[in-house]
Amino acid sequence: VQLQAFGGGLVQAGGSLRLSCAASGGIFSRLGMGWFRQAPGKNREIVAAISRSGRRTHYADSVKGRFTISRDDAKSTVYLQMISLKPEDTATYYCAADYSSRWNPDVISDYDSWGQGTQVTVSS
Repeated sequence: VQLQAFGGGLVQAGGSLRLSCAASGGIFSRLGMGWFRQAPGKNREIVAAISRSGRRTHYADSVKGRFTISRDDAKSTVYLQMISLKPEDTATYYCAADYSSRWNPDVISDYDSWGQGTQVTVSS
């Protein structure tokens, strides 16, 4: 599965962005999907994840109530809607796909394919 993330950019604090991740080369409806981020000097961390059915979602505490993950299986795309952005949200955001039937959304090693990353910069 190949993943391509886009939609990042520069935004002021309090602003919004929507990230998209398009998948190809696999059966998208069989994939659990996740968004991760990595800031300079920090470890990659889970932001949000959605199960293959779309019925379950998982969010990092730091983004709950501000970020929403969703999927459109017809378009083989997963989205991350981000509102009320803060400077601490600045990072490179990556989408990832989990091929297995298990769902451990915050276990990075469970993800099998990764996109190239898209930069989100939030100015204060």
